[in-house]
Amino acid sequence: MNRVAVALVTALATMLLAALPARGQQYPNKPIRIIVPFAAGGTSDILARAIGPHLTLAWGQPVIVENRTGANGNVGADFVAKSAPDGYTLLLSDVGALSINPSVYPDMPFDPAKDFSPIVMVSYSPHVLAVHPSVPVNNVKELIAYAYANPGKLNFANSGTGGAPHLAGVEFAARTGVQWTYIPYKGGSAAVLDVVAGNANVLFNGMLATYPSVKGGRLKGLAVSSAQRVPSAPELPTVAETLPGFETGSYQGLLAATGTPREIVTKLNAEVTRILNTGDMKEFLAKQGTEGRAGTPEALGTFIVNEKARWAKVVKEAGVKAD
Repeated sequence: MNRVAVALVTALATMLLAALPARGQQYPNKPIRIIVPFAAGGTSDILARAIGPHLTLAWGQPVIVENRTGANGNVGADFVAKSAPDGYTLLLSDVGALSINPSVYPDMPFDPAKDFSPIVMVSYSPHVLAVHPSVPVNNVKELIAYAYANPGKLNFANSGTGGAPHLAGVEFAARTGVQWTYIPYKGGSAAVLDVVAGNANVLFNGMLATYPSVKGGRLKGLAVSSAQRVPSAPELPTVAETLPGFETGSYQGLLAATGTPREIVTKLNAEVTRILNTGDMKEFLAKQGTEGRAGTPEALGTFIVNEKARWAKVVKEAGVKAD
């Protein structure tokens, strides 16, 4: 082989070797979009807007949060599932919606277990059980007694049919025998606002999006749905103190379209984990009664599958169906 041929082969080999890791090493080299499939002001939205600036600071690329609402998160999730698997369109969503929706919607446009590359669990936020200040109850036992005495009178606001807050209400009703009317909204923030306005009476909703209204006196907090009391809200008992074993909450996860290169998933996982472990982010989450739950991509994928099995039974027994 002559020198020219050797030089050409060497140059080609060098180019090929350089190209192999390029996707991971060069990522990101353009703006990243985080799709939130719920309305602005909800738990997923708050977290996306808190994490985005940290990613921008670390990588020098704009991170744009975009709300694509509809069908309890299905519209935004489907958009990400069908996007290019390149790590530039991400989904930050309530994991409950991804896990529960297949049992609620008969014609899902995507498969949560197959059409996403899980990246990292972001946080756990217990639900707050809260009522409008006009409702004459101050704790869980009084709420149950009031609901018994006034069957069907209470309107239960939720972030969407089949969402985790809705099913928290369904499970509570199943455990206690109370009757209330479910009113679905396009996201948790809208549900909170309508209870604050007095157009609905009671709700379970993620603490991150709800507790500020409790602290501000616009809602009356009765309990939290975590197994233990939340340090930042010690005045709120747990539902489990009245109904042993009751535990629900809002788990947020970050995902991309299936087929996203592993090196990009790994890079995103590492950076979001680092952000969640910073002092500023820990303080921000703790003040809202929320905690970071970073882990491996595989752990998030397994969690989604397990949650689907857990809630499928609740959905079937309660006869929950999409609107």
